Amino acid sequence: MIDNLRQIFSFLNDSCNAQSITAVLEEVFPLNAIYIYDSTTDSLRDFSKSWMFIKSKELNSIFRQFGVQKYIKGKIKSYYALFNNNQIIGMLEFSEHLHSRLLDFLELASFCISLKIQNLILAERMQKNIDFHDSMKNIAKIIETQYEINYIVPIIGEMVDKFVSDHLVYVFINNELVWPSACKDEKIFELIKLLNNKSEYILTPDKKIGLFPLISENKLLGCIVTKSTDNVLSEKEIEYLEQLSSQAATTINRANVYAEILKHATLDALTGFYNRRQLEERIKQEISGAKRQKRNLCAIMTDIDFFKSVNDTYGHAVGDLVLKTVSHVIRGQLREYDVAGRYGGEEFVILLPYTKLEEAKMVAERLRSAVEHKRIDISKLNSEKENISVTISLGVAQYSPNETDLIINADKALYKAKETGRNKVVINENI
Repeated sequence: MIDNLRQIFSFLNDSCNAQSITAVLEEVFPLNAIYIYDSTTDSLRDFSKSWMFIKSKELNSIFRQFGVQKYIKGKIKSYYALFNNNQIIGMLEFSEHLHSRLLDFLELASFCISLKIQNLILAERMQKNIDFHDSMKNIAKIIETQYEINYIVPIIGEMVDKFVSDHLVYVFINNELVWPSACKDEKIFELIKLLNNKSEYILTPDKKIGLFPLISENKLLGCIVTKSTDNVLSEKEIEYLEQLSSQAATTINRANVYAEILKHATLDALTGFYNRRQLEERIKQEISGAKRQKRNLCAIMTDIDFFKSVNDTYGHAVGDLVLKTVSHVIRGQLREYDVAGRYGGEEFVILLPYTKLEEAKMVAERLRSAVEHKRIDISKLNSEKENISVTISLGVAQYSPNETDLIINADKALYKAKETGRNKVVINENI
């Protein structure tokens, strides 16, 4: 027996995780499973299967019968208690009843088994603490180096998921789900409506859903949500999530501030299109991408017909309204990845990636028609007339490696459109 004890002690010392501990014991005993008591939920977990909850009323009932006795026989299976300082921490389940010699051996070995399991659990908790602080540092690094919200949120979501791996994790910004792509639980959407900039975290009565608000500078930016059908959030997990949410809120707020600054630095204030400087950068990028990937790219250059007359007749305030309205109509006709910029005055440039010349002509015709049929209400700015309409002329060109300037070709086509009657689309035929 002494040799067997030495051997099992040696094997347990070499074991580094729940699976290897279970495997060692299965070599010595007819072991079925190891169950560990979870005080947070007052129930048992499977030690070797990622701490899966055990819902069996029979197993939980057997566990509560342990006291002075350490060994309980079931109908077929049998169970042996694991103690730590006279406090029961779990039990071993065997596929058969144990004979007296094996029980004597287990009486001595159970102390070592309990100690090894406890040490492993403590080591996992310590590692989780280390991982948590590493995550906090990583979020702090993101604050210093990253400003793109679509990049930041998935990283934060994945970090949170590490600490509540048995829960689904969702990140909402401005009540909109940002990460992951779907959430079908209507209860979560209803709970989100309860949050405000003074809110603390919200737990459902069963502790299976938690909402952790993202609040920075007294503004509610969104929230992190955790959901499980089985597991509840422990006090330690809640503490982690509170700190992670606080740090994440600072990161997201900084990204929002940067995005606002960047928007004003790159967008034309009146139309919301790219300004001339940013437009020229995007033109370079799109031409470079078309050249490298050998893909289609077209450009449309357009301006508002007789725009000077609008300003002279109705005033510059109406002129600004016309610019805003026309740009809004144009944006409504474009795809998300099309590029629109204000080239100067009443001139706009539109880049159409992955688009052939005939397709670009169809887009241009659609823009021309949409603007022509738009009635612009100027009654608040001019007492003599309620609404006006304007037209646009458009020149279309297609990128070719043999041509030096896509925009010059579109501009030439625009000039021809204006020269030959306006309110029309002309394609540059030199390509």
